[in-house]
Amino acid sequence: MLTGRRWFGTMGALLALTLLLAACGAAAPATAPAAAPAGEAAPAASGEPIKVGAIFDLTGATADVGTPYSQGQIAYIDWKNANGGIAGRPLELISQDYGYDVAKAEELYTQFIGESVVVFSGWGTGDTEALRPKVTQDKIPFISASYSAALANPAETPYNFLTAPSYSDQLIVGMKWALEDWKAKGNTDAPTFAYLINDSPFGRSPLEDGTAFAAANGVATPLEVPSPRGATDLTPQLTQIKDSGTNYVFIQNVSSPAALALKNAKSLGLDVQFVCLNWCANELLVKLAGPDANGVVGTIPFSPAGPGAEVALAYAKEKGIDFGGADSTFVQGWTAMSILLAGVEKTAADGKELTGENIKASLETLNNFDTGGVTQPITFTSTDHAGSKALRVFQITDGKWAPITDFMTAK
Repeated sequence: MLTGRRWFGTMGALLALTLLLAACGAAAPATAPAAAPAGEAAPAASGEPIKVGAIFDLTGATADVGTPYSQGQIAYIDWKNANGGIAGRPLELISQDYGYDVAKAEELYTQFIGESVVVFSGWGTGDTEALRPKVTQDKIPFISASYSAALANPAETPYNFLTAPSYSDQLIVGMKWALEDWKAKGNTDAPTFAYLINDSPFGRSPLEDGTAFAAANGVATPLEVPSPRGATDLTPQLTQIKDSGTNYVFIQNVSSPAALALKNAKSLGLDVQFVCLNWCANELLVKLAGPDANGVVGTIPFSPAGPGAEVALAYAKEKGIDFGGADSTFVQGWTAMSILLAGVEKTAADGKELTGENIKASLETLNNFDTGGVTQPITFTSTDHAGSKALRVFQITDGKWAPITDFMTAK
């Protein structure tokens, strides 16, 4: 991966597909990837670039998923420029690796704001939450790969937008599935839950809400087990879970430590149902854990199937982008950037100046924005910046994720 450079999309032969990112009001839904007439080419983007800021984790504790996510975001900018940019203007992505370091994230954010970016794409929970006061003060529309529920309330974080169900909603959906699964197996007592988490604000983000949901449903307070950063053996943590008699383990971590946990659990003979939230419910987990991943359940907000994903993956194949088989994570980065830039495109289409305030207002009129089936349609309002509330639960069977529920919500 390249760091510390500006990205313009290369101009070349166009895909026979275009992405219609016109945001809309309540009258009609916005649309996502759709086919363009074969052979048609969009005019080349020219003029003053529209600057987009981003930080990526390419070398830090979450780089296993941070890298393919960043590739998806960079590829979307490149693809969008190859299809005419926005209002004929090219997009310029100003990005850098921050190594999952909050202080570095704050430094880069300040630097990129000084270079006149109009929107920003962040990454981790700790840095996104730390940047909230600055983002509000600078009036910069901001998405992140963090889905902390604390970022969804515009009364507190007016310029932050969530492109997926919050971690809290993901955990509650996973718990709802677990309760149904427990009853379906003929049990009449309450199951026991445990958390195996990244030892960080990211890992702990959904626990309070999950524990409240568990209590409301007669489940004892789940055991909380942090995974030390950089651990090469999680046997002590899993032994603690085994000794507790836990039935369902909810993993809030990225793919590599989650895969290590599955392998160690197999060695211990630990008979529990693992449930991964977003950042370990992906193809990378299957690749790293091999057959030990079979049976794992995941709450997956971004699907690597459907027309939206097909556009992203076809472009990656055309350009020879190697994201290590992490299809859903690549598509996740691509889709998140498309949602952020839908606000920019709506502002430009309305003939308004590309200021943070105008782009925020445009995003707040995004109604049923169609991501081509990658997510449920996205809707933001002036009182709710959680764009998506529903997801499907998947399970790994024979090395592949397959849906086992319809779309579910936490409420």
